[in-house]
Amino acid sequence: MAALLPPPKRQKIYHGVPEPEPEPIKPSPNVVVQFVNEHDGTPIAPAVNLPANVARESLEALVNQLRTKEDDDHVPFAFHVALPEDAAKPDPPTRIVISKSIEADILNHPSNSFSEENILVVRCAPQSVFKVRPATRCSSTLSGHSSPILCASFSPTGALLATGSGDTHVRLWDLNTEMPSHTLIGHAGWVLCVEWDPMERKLASGGHDGHVRLWDPKTGKPIGDAMKGHSKWVTSLAWEPVHINASAPRLASSSKDGTVRVWSTSTRKLEYALGGHTASVNVVKWGGGGKGGKGVLYTASSDRTVRVWDAQGGKQLMILKDHAHWVTTLALNTDFVLRTGPFDHTAKRAVSDEQAQSLALKRYETLVSRTPELLISGSDDHTLFLWSLFSSESGGGGKSKPLSRLTGHQRQVSHVAFSPDGRWAASAGWDSAVRLWDCSGNLGKFVATLRGHVGAVYRLAWSADSRMVVSASKDATVKIWDLKTYKLKADLPGHTDEVYCVDFVADKVVSGGRDRTIKM
Repeated sequence: MAALLPPPKRQKIYHGVPEPEPEPIKPSPNVVVQFVNEHDGTPIAPAVNLPANVARESLEALVNQLRTKEDDDHVPFAFHVALPEDAAKPDPPTRIVISKSIEADILNHPSNSFSEENILVVRCAPQSVFKVRPATRCSSTLSGHSSPILCASFSPTGALLATGSGDTHVRLWDLNTEMPSHTLIGHAGWVLCVEWDPMERKLASGGHDGHVRLWDPKTGKPIGDAMKGHSKWVTSLAWEPVHINASAPRLASSSKDGTVRVWSTSTRKLEYALGGHTASVNVVKWGGGGKGGKGVLYTASSDRTVRVWDAQGGKQLMILKDHAHWVTTLALNTDFVLRTGPFDHTAKRAVSDEQAQSLALKRYETLVSRTPELLISGSDDHTLFLWSLFSSESGGGGKSKPLSRLTGHQRQVSHVAFSPDGRWAASAGWDSAVRLWDCSGNLGKFVATLRGHVGAVYRLAWSADSRMVVSASKDATVKIWDLKTYKLKADLPGHTDEVYCVDFVADKVVSGGRDRTIKM
């Protein structure tokens, strides 16, 4: 018997209409692309003709092939194209980041600024070789403080966390087990700031009682008595960088009484006090720059000035008087390197002080060789200024004119922070926006606004790979922003009241606030 053939396939009919013909795949146009270095605009290679639908990963591989450097390491790159100035739209983004392909992101961009006829100048920014996973869930909620948590800070290696609170205690938490390890009792008033020594040997805390205290994080015991001298409360603390002094770094404390005091931590005696400000000193930073690399102190005050001091003897070097209102926040592009000292993402530990000093110096010089030490000051006059005070052009001396004025916030600026690689700065304001600025090439150009908070943004922190920024706000949320899309990457709810402090280490985000709990 002959094999039975199956019945012919019925043609599928969509509501009585036969199936449409499959669309032919559109041919992708070819575009001429010129890859340039984002930092100084120099071409990486001659212009190349590419299909526009080449994926971003292939572009990265291509740029690594084209680079004429001898090093074989594959460097990850981020690509973007600058948008032409469009006067019609208020506050437009200034660049398009290539996340899929040139065709999808640039030729099909709603602004229609580019066609395949143009030579596309693609700017390539090298990224860090390691990647930080975004935090997505709350792994633990730690209670223990009995009043709002005012400050939180990770230790340089990220193994411990210190939090200071209005209950006059400092608490240490072990991050591997996410459990409390010590409670440090000694202050008589709110603990307003905690700061780790970059070698992770000591912890300093400053309180509303005007005292500065040192603690041993291993035992949780105080190192000696409180360092007294301020007549009003302590507003911020800064340690001397490891690459200048690894064995016994000094500590600077700024206070509401208008002075900054520098303490020797081995003897706990006052080395010198800096008078000169006529109102509260809101923040002190200890930079690694200055003449001969001996370090400088930057202080910002409610007398509307930022002052720069020589850290060796306390001589005043400059007064920067451009702000029109209180100066409340400062950031250095070297902050991350100075804070983590000799520790980097490879988790090697230095054997001796000398080795730690040379490791820290190497990390510092790598960063400063790209851009000299930059300072950003943010103020209640809604603006920020970008300064390069000790660049090579000024002959190591100082020029006290700002490089640029960063405007755009509608209300007071509450916090500004540089990314760990020193290329970006993010500023947070009472207008509930976070703004991103491009500080490579010393420009301070506005990049994008990150909107999403519905209350004032109090604090910012960057991930160690400079690819994400996290913000803490009055609206009781912590938000992680993705810098490829300038959109919200993850919303971390859970706090029941305002979040005052946030810090980011490895893939952990820690936040604390008015609801007296810490969330990781």
